[in-house]
Amino acid sequence: MIKTRLFSLISRLCAAAAFLTFLPGTAHAEVENLAKPWQLGLSKPGSPAMEQIVDFHQTLLYIITGIVIFVLVLLLYVMIRFNKKANPVPSQTTHNVALEVVWTLVPVLILALVVIPSMRLLFFVDRVEQADMTLKVRGFQWYWAYEYPDNGGIAFDAIMVADEDLKEDQHRLLDTYNPVVLPTNTTIRVLITAEDVLHAWAIPSLGVKKDAVPGQTNETWIHIKEPGKYYGQCSELCGDGHGFMPIAIHAVTPEEFKVWTEKAKLEFGSVNDNNKDAVEFAQNTAQTAGGK
Repeated sequence: MIKTRLFSLISRLCAAAAFLTFLPGTAHAEVENLAKPWQLGLSKPGSPAMEQIVDFHQTLLYIITGIVIFVLVLLLYVMIRFNKKANPVPSQTTHNVALEVVWTLVPVLILALVVIPSMRLLFFVDRVEQADMTLKVRGFQWYWAYEYPDNGGIAFDAIMVADEDLKEDQHRLLDTYNPVVLPTNTTIRVLITAEDVLHAWAIPSLGVKKDAVPGQTNETWIHIKEPGKYYGQCSELCGDGHGFMPIAIHAVTPEEFKVWTEKAKLEFGSVNDNNKDAVEFAQNTAQTAGGK
């Protein structure tokens, strides 16, 4: 009776594990790539890099699920087969060379199989040799500044929208007064640095997370596949306003991007390295949002 119940429990656990394993691939956020209530799994990938990250994540999930089920079955089998009642006279065996070789080689082989796609993915997301355009990103306390060197040197500051200025289609703590506008189907080199303390420029749905270090320029790249809104936040503790320096990207078609660049040249102008008003406004916005 007990054995029947235990094996019934094992079958249910296996079914639940299989269900959870396959479910994340179907539970994606919608157009704006925001997490939804009761969502399982990762957001819908918006770039080739994130697509490969999701695929690798799913592969690891299958492997881990199989290992967990296998170990669980072994433990339950040992508990049932070799308990005191079922096995009153325990075996005196202390070594089994074949078994020891197997449980040493199998994990090594599993790790070797994981290393190959892992290294391939690391090199793929690292940097790009040929880019269609460049975006420069600088982190400040507590906002981001952007520059388009290949598009007339357009430069502006992206400060979080204050609560009282939020519109119906905007999201608290995520939207900025000046979103980053980027073209789709374009390979974009992103150069990232900081002007004061450590920051991190991260957009989960695009598979990007890169540290912004004062005095150092880090490089990554993005290739946005579809128009839409992509959100991220600073992912490095950078002071009491850390939670109030979001990243908002509006991806548009290349034709729409050209139109935007012409308007942006008139609206923003070129690089401004001494924007004290932006610094003060960003700090005040962060303090207000934080309830200070």
